[in-house]
Amino acid sequence: MSFGGAILALLPAFISAMKVHAAASDSAAVAQATGAADAWLKLVDDGDYKQSWESASSIFKNAITDDQWEQRVGAVREPLGKLVSRKLKAAHYATSLPGAPDGKYVVIRYASSFQNKKSAVETVTPMLDKDGEWHVSGYYIKYAPAGRRLSSSRWRSTTPTFRRV
Repeated sequence: MSFGGAILALLPAFISAMKVHAAASDSAAVAQATGAADAWLKLVDDGDYKQSWESASSIFKNAITDDQWEQRVGAVREPLGKLVSRKLKAAHYATSLPGAPDGKYVVIRYASSFQNKKSAVETVTPMLDKDGEWHVSGYYIKYAPAGRRLSSSRWRSTTPTFRRV
């Protein structure tokens, strides 16, 4: 076997090893980001909106003031009542999201139930921020209006769309 043939023979093994490493890195990112999202959601659940803004990502804080955040999240969450349950449905790692600057993100979906709304889907998007920590960059909640099924519902966005800074 020639030297070039040996390199080509090793190439599939190298690519396979890189995929395994990338998958492990993605899994670690998902675990860390999910932990950050859970801690952040606890603040929102407790009505500590100011602290949830403080602990959010830099792009989140550049897009909305703390007072605007408190008004928006309060208007969406308070009518739902207390959290009854929240179950992780899906989480995936991404480096590119529509309308967001490229970076390291994890998009997390939870099936949630509230005192006044039995079925909702919360989407929380932490990002790896400039400080090397995971911070929430977006929060959306989807639920059906009274008398309709969730499939015909609309998104209630509490955070603005991303803007380039």
